[in-house]
Amino acid sequence: MRRTLGAAGAAAAVLFLSTLSAPAGAAGAAPAHGAAAPQASVWVTTADGTQRLAQQPPVAFGSGGSDLTTITVDPDRTYQSIDGFGGALTDSSASVLASLPVAQRDAAMRELFDPKQGIGISFLRQPIGSSDFTAEPAHYTYDDMPAGQSDFSLAHFSIAHDQRQILPLLRQAKRLDPRLTVLATPWSPPAWMKDSDSLVGGHLKDDPAVYDAYARYLVKFVQAYAAAGVPVDYLTVQNEPQNRRPNAYPGTDLPVQQEDKVIEALGPLLHRASPRTKILAYDHNWTTHPDDIATAQQLGEDPQTDYPYDVLDSAAARWIAGTAYHCYSGDPSAQSALHDAHPDKGIWFTECSGSHGATDTPAQIFRGTLTWHARTITVGTTRNWAKSVADWNLALDADGGPHNGGCATCTAMLTVAADGKVSTNAEFYTIGHLSKFVRPGAVRIGSTNYGTTGWNGRLTDVAFRNPDGSTALVVHNENDDPRSFTVAVGGLSFDYTLPGGALATFTWPASGRLRSTEHQVDLGAATVTASPAGQGAAALAADDDGSTRWTTGAAQTPGQYVQMDLGRPTAFRTLALDSGDNLGDYARGWQLALSGDGTHWHTAASGTGTGQLTTIDLHRAVTARYVRITQTGSAGNWWSVADLRLYR
Repeated sequence: MRRTLGAAGAAAAVLFLSTLSAPAGAAGAAPAHGAAAPQASVWVTTADGTQRLAQQPPVAFGSGGSDLTTITVDPDRTYQSIDGFGGALTDSSASVLASLPVAQRDAAMRELFDPKQGIGISFLRQPIGSSDFTAEPAHYTYDDMPAGQSDFSLAHFSIAHDQRQILPLLRQAKRLDPRLTVLATPWSPPAWMKDSDSLVGGHLKDDPAVYDAYARYLVKFVQAYAAAGVPVDYLTVQNEPQNRRPNAYPGTDLPVQQEDKVIEALGPLLHRASPRTKILAYDHNWTTHPDDIATAQQLGEDPQTDYPYDVLDSAAARWIAGTAYHCYSGDPSAQSALHDAHPDKGIWFTECSGSHGATDTPAQIFRGTLTWHARTITVGTTRNWAKSVADWNLALDADGGPHNGGCATCTAMLTVAADGKVSTNAEFYTIGHLSKFVRPGAVRIGSTNYGTTGWNGRLTDVAFRNPDGSTALVVHNENDDPRSFTVAVGGLSFDYTLPGGALATFTWPASGRLRSTEHQVDLGAATVTASPAGQGAAALAADDDGSTRWTTGAAQTPGQYVQMDLGRPTAFRTLALDSGDNLGDYARGWQLALSGDGTHWHTAASGTGTGQLTTIDLHRAVTARYVRITQTGSAGNWWSVADLRLYR
């Protein structure tokens, strides 16, 4: 059954609390062959904002094939575990929320943190001291001293500043979601530890006594927050260590060598004082920002464009759990590259702020933020090993503040107007489509994907298995036009249509009927050849990535083929021939031939193609080293192969 979204299910933005409070489980289904057919619950946010996490009628799984673009979910393929999704309770966010009357503040906190009545934020990145989003007239740390004085004993250390607004709100958040994970990050050490004698810019003094003092300062923060009822789970030692000239807000130029020394001093102290608190490295962009490279060169410094690799290759790595990333330069593929180099270390995504141009309308801001964040952050970071996704401010005022230096065009999840009215922004939904449905301890599972973080107008998605066995699939339609697609799990599937630019989450409970009896064969060692050479490397046909493809680059004619050498005799019983989200590029006819030596072939199956995904079921296990798919039809369309998959 194909179900097309209509406006009837939309909820006005001001009523989103009632739509969010709907149960996450699937509704009952009509009996099928004496048993209830599994159903998927659906929530949608549209790019025009008319639907905002609005629950739709459920859709039922059924049997039978489909000619639509098919997203195949594979629960047997597992990737990273998930800590959570959220943002940052900055000093500014705390000030804005604390300014609300109690009832309105409590409602806003429920919207953010309550898993049932709100979006269930489960991860917070907490500044250690002042950042650019500070409501105070002067920036601060927890051990500020008069110019020319120091405090190596940390006798003046105090978190009294945070006791007024920040910690009460953090404790409230923990009550609303006891599984909340907290990561803490400093923007600057106290000025007396720096060669600039200022919180804005400069380096940490290269002195063993200073490294020791800074390590003890961070440990005292962790201990003080734990005593205040907010345990810290992760700690980074410097926000954006390559932002060498911050715009009138705290920041520190911390080269790799100095980060290593801080971590070497911090590691053993933190392990003794708070074993639960793990250290993350870097906490900066996917790639070194061009401005940071230029600034380094102006200062006569090494730009250190491999910073996260250098830290994880150092002796300090024994104290490091993984690496934290931001979104302001590069793209999420950098996370996978680092994971491949250091698979024993985790990846956390910890900051990205929405922003806007001076003349952008509210509608343009919502659409632009929703679509960019959906493909790049919601899907892009999680498909590239992120264990967390954190936007920046949870709440700001109508002017995007208060702030003290830094970003003047940033947006937040919530906007609090001068009259106390609270409204939700696009970031609320791009995070909410994850946080409400994917709970801490979930594991990302396999799903075929066709979109890219650089817009390509296709469908992009990511899937998770929750601790209770339920599945959450998040799908974003990158195209401006509606797109119809199929979701296949095991031997069942359902069809759906998403409006242009829309973001959707589908959830379904654990069910034996959705359990696959086949397991995908690892093709990592396979080599691929093709005729004609076409466009795109032949290897792209079997790279486990539906967003890449080999294509003939010419009309379909009989005899075109793709051939795989699996490296050794391999048993399988099913082959999936996936042309990707390239509409019309499926083989009009096909023949599957197998060989043990690449010379002697026999035809195992043949048939005609009718849509993007052709599943060739051999009905029994066969063993072959070489697999060849030959195109036997004729059509004006090119023949594209985005993904070849074998199942045993």
